[in-house]
Amino acid sequence: MRTLGMAVFKQQKVEDFYEIGEELGSGQFAIVKRCKEKSTGVEYAAKFIKKRQSRVSRRGVRREEIEREVNILQQLQHPNIISLHDVYENRTDVVLILELVSGGELFDFLAQKESLSEEEATEFLKQILDGVRHLHSKSIAHFDLKPENIMLLDNNVPMPRIKIIDFGLAHKIEDGVEFKNIFGTPEFVSPEIVNYEPLGLASDMWSIGVITYILLSGASPFLGESKQETMANISAVNYEFDEEYFGSTSELAKSFIRQLLTKDTRKRLTIEGALNHPWIQSREHVEDTSSAPETRRKSELCQLKTKRLKEYTIHSHSSIPPNNTYINFERFSRVMEDVSLLETSLEKVTEKRKSIQEDIEAVLSIYTEKEAWYKEENESMHQGLSRVRYELRNIEELRRGIQDDLKAADTNLASISDRYLEHQAHLSSLRQELDAELRWLQEVMGSIGIVENGTQCSSLALNNEVNEALKELLSRACGGDLCIRIQTDNNSESV
Repeated sequence: MRTLGMAVFKQQKVEDFYEIGEELGSGQFAIVKRCKEKSTGVEYAAKFIKKRQSRVSRRGVRREEIEREVNILQQLQHPNIISLHDVYENRTDVVLILELVSGGELFDFLAQKESLSEEEATEFLKQILDGVRHLHSKSIAHFDLKPENIMLLDNNVPMPRIKIIDFGLAHKIEDGVEFKNIFGTPEFVSPEIVNYEPLGLASDMWSIGVITYILLSGASPFLGESKQETMANISAVNYEFDEEYFGSTSELAKSFIRQLLTKDTRKRLTIEGALNHPWIQSREHVEDTSSAPETRRKSELCQLKTKRLKEYTIHSHSSIPPNNTYINFERFSRVMEDVSLLETSLEKVTEKRKSIQEDIEAVLSIYTEKEAWYKEENESMHQGLSRVRYELRNIEELRRGIQDDLKAADTNLASISDRYLEHQAHLSSLRQELDAELRWLQEVMGSIGIVENGTQCSSLALNNEVNEALKELLSRACGGDLCIRIQTDNNSESV
């Protein structure tokens, strides 16, 4: 047994538990057969739904769609809604064991009647509305209400019980979650489906308005020559109460239809509003019985209604292909989904483009500011470099001057050194000569001998005078150092 959400899919052979009988109906991806439960002998309807084998395939029904239908059916328990008994699954199919509804379609049953009064019509409509109220109380929308999906449990009783079937398109409407799709049968879909607008429970009420219009007139309010024309009529709410079809219809009935066929979903009747409408609540319809011809005329019009209803059912059965379900709009729905995704992507691209543009403008602004700052810094640095170059030139000139001065000083020093050496050599020569002369004089002075004191005194005086004369001469010739030395030598000798 496999459980997904609320759905329980039995991984067993359905043939082991049910005897499969004749075919009751078929669609593109489903076939319904009569079956009998072996353990109880109770008859049911087995709906074999072909599973889609891969994501890229278009054949079969997606697993999540089957699960959704099963989950919804498991939530519904109402006398006017078909009930789900069991679910089986094999490699290729999911088999729904459903309540057997053998009375046929409502419209086929009514078309066989000789006449149809508004009172009888409202009795059947009340059952439809009761079933839809149960759906809407659980926030479930059927989205495919049409005569083919309104069946009778048994047509051998005066007032058969209505059964709403086929919940393949049903969805649970959640608060705050936007749901859009294009599906259903074109003749019965609401304007919000045609225009790919958010959908809700109000779409079912529009379909009930179309069903009521057909029930009372035998004509379809929006049916055109093509699907495109039909959908254009629905989008424009292009319908009227033709006198030929509604000559004997009460104003209350027309009011009921008008309030259902309203494009603005906020103004459209809700399920409670429909059940409380005076036409549905009232069992007695006003009839003018003032004259027998008028009564016969109304009877003829009622008879005409059933004939037209029979013509409508015959025409619908012959013109509607076996696959008159959501598959009719599947490709268009996918295209619209792709368009919606594309629009969303374009909106995101536009937002990102705006964001990138803002970023570019911010970067440009920063670049402009930085560029102005760099220009100011460049000018400042240029001025600083100019000053540095000027200072360097001055320093270079000063360096060259100093180098010239150093060269001149070196030359002067070399010249002075040469002169100093010359003078030093000259002085050495003079010194040697003087030393020789002094030694000679000393020898001369020492050889002179005077015995008497007076004579010794004269020699001492003479010696002093000679020394003074020599010092003066040396002082003039070579400066005071030599004289001082001579003086020192004389003093030492005198002693």
